Amino acid sequence: MNLVRAELRRLLTTPLWKWGPAAALLSGGGLTALCVLIGPEHFDPPMPGVATDAGARLVLSMIGLTVLVPALFGALAVTSEYRHGTIAYTFLFAPRRHRVLAAKLAAYALAGAVYGTLVALAAAAGLYGTAALKGTEVGIGAGTAAGLLAGLAAAMAAYTVIGVGVGALLRNQTATLLVLGAYLYMVEHTLAIIPGFSLAYPFLPGGATAALTESSLMSAAAVEVTGTATALLPPLLGAAVLLAYALAAAAAAVLAPMRRDVA
Repeated sequence: MNLVRAELRRLLTTPLWKWGPAAALLSGGGLTALCVLIGPEHFDPPMPGVATDAGARLVLSMIGLTVLVPALFGALAVTSEYRHGTIAYTFLFAPRRHRVLAAKLAAYALAGAVYGTLVALAAAAGLYGTAALKGTEVGIGAGTAAGLLAGLAAAMAAYTVIGVGVGALLRNQTATLLVLGAYLYMVEHTLAIIPGFSLAYPFLPGGATAALTESSLMSAAAVEVTGTATALLPPLLGAAVLLAYALAAAAAAVLAPMRRDVA
């Protein structure tokens, strides 16, 4: 617990605690508000409007495109220490490296949960507030939307843990940011629309996240390319797959630094 408190204290001395809420408001409230303002029916290709169940779910699923932000926050928890050389002092203070990484995982999982909650609240405000200003109804009830947003908030915490794991494996800050960005915005999206490879998409982190809202922009894009929508897992199975990735990343974060040189 002392290590967890120290990690949280370190987090509060960095700019991340200022960037986090701003990123949550922008990626949650800003993105959903913009989608409602434009109207999914005016997208290319056109999508169902927010007055329908499918359209409202699609708007909320757009939040899944911002999971890079919590993943980067988690990655910075480890890579920033290697970049600035403070990891050596950290391991001298607490020689049992697995406890240090476990503390980082716990602290940043908590931070990711807070971030996800802010994103969910901002998204709800963006969806219902903008729809009210436009005089448009929302196709899902507040209870259903709250359940979907709660799942997305949990996904943000999972991606923060995944970021910690990737950062512990790669250690180099620039390489970690490039790998996370390329994978989340290029590799997964490409696989989602390639015939044959699209079968694996539901079991990837992005596909598992999309399953939480039962809607995916990538699935709609696959219709344009292949004529067939990419199938998604049931929400509970998608949550289980995402949890499995988070647990695997947590294990990697704890085990990777055990026998490595710090430098």
